[in-house]
Amino acid sequence: MNEIKQKYATLLDIYREQSGAIIAFSGGIDSTFALKAAIDALGSERVLAITAVSAAVPAREREEAAQLADELGARHRFVDSNEIERPGYAANGFDRCFHCKSELYEILKHVAAQEDQRFIANGANVDDLGDHRPGQTAAAQNGVRSPLIEAGFSKAEIRELAREFGLRIWDKPASPCLSSRIPYNTPVTVKKLNQVESAEQILRDLGLREFRVRHHERIARIEARAEDMPKLLVESTRAKIVAGFRELGFLYVSLDLGGFQSGNLNREVPAGERSSGRKDSGL
Repeated sequence: MNEIKQKYATLLDIYREQSGAIIAFSGGIDSTFALKAAIDALGSERVLAITAVSAAVPAREREEAAQLADELGARHRFVDSNEIERPGYAANGFDRCFHCKSELYEILKHVAAQEDQRFIANGANVDDLGDHRPGQTAAAQNGVRSPLIEAGFSKAEIRELAREFGLRIWDKPASPCLSSRIPYNTPVTVKKLNQVESAEQILRDLGLREFRVRHHERIARIEARAEDMPKLLVESTRAKIVAGFRELGFLYVSLDLGGFQSGNLNREVPAGERSSGRKDSGL
């Protein structure tokens, strides 16, 4: 724990070098932790949390972001993000996240100019350096910092310290944007995003906490934890899921025996096209 506390001290020093901070705030544990640290270092008046609003962000995530910002005493603002209007994003190639984050960071730079601030931060941590993360390329190109990476925080360390700090979402499952449920090179549309959001809400209302609904055109593929699979096969539950998903427009509903795995669709990315956060960010 002493090592983690030292990392937190380093994180505070990174913020204290700035006159203020703009935080890309999704309401997930990483950006919440980054926001808390910024407030601890600079005070709430010199920190502004920005949450993007788009069809790819579930309504419940927007609501929770507002609640968390209020609990932290943060200045908070929603901004409209129109990444789906970018051809590169809608085409859903392996660089989709680059186009999404480029849209977001361009908006944040505009807000930063209005606030007379130069420091823009995201919630990326060192665990993000080993996966396909084209969004980190967008961060580097737009001068966006990753203070959690700079301080050396892993996801597990963030959760551990967040728990000690009493952050209620310390164990919140990762919740990437809804476009991550659509296989690469399959176009992203608002209709598909709405279908996924509604399908996942059906499962959430049934008590599931960590899962994904992958959109394969007429097929919805459910990824759930192994221990949750028996719940889905109870006849009354199964019937409710099938009926609900078909009402949303899916003709077939499948349960992936491989189970839940965050970032599962990144297996489609050829090795030669994988972006590394370490390479992209110059770290």
